[in-house]
Amino acid sequence: MTDPQAQTVFWHRDLPPLEANVIGAHIVEATSKRIQGTLARHDDLWKECERDLMAVIEARLQEEMARLGGRYAHVREEHIDSHHSEATGEAWLQGRFGYTLYS
Repeated sequence: MTDPQAQTVFWHRDLPPLEANVIGAHIVEATSKRIQGTLARHDDLWKECERDLMAVIEARLQEEMARLGGRYAHVREEHIDSHHSEATGEAWLQGRFGYTLYS
């Protein structure tokens, strides 16, 4: 069980503590690992890339909080696109996440 006090990234309806102060709104982008094949939404390869993308974005948000001096990030919006390279036969997900940074 995770300690709710230790949580620093909040998604959509989950909100940071009431005492947190807004620093500003930001956008961060991330890309999943590349896999061989194509992606169909909600198939096993999509889920694998989505898990990887979410791990990458969590790490990027932690980096951005440290860099900008924030304690919490509240992700308000996300946009995820799938990509495929005909030349290499690889597919991957790319995400753009809008978040509010709090102190």
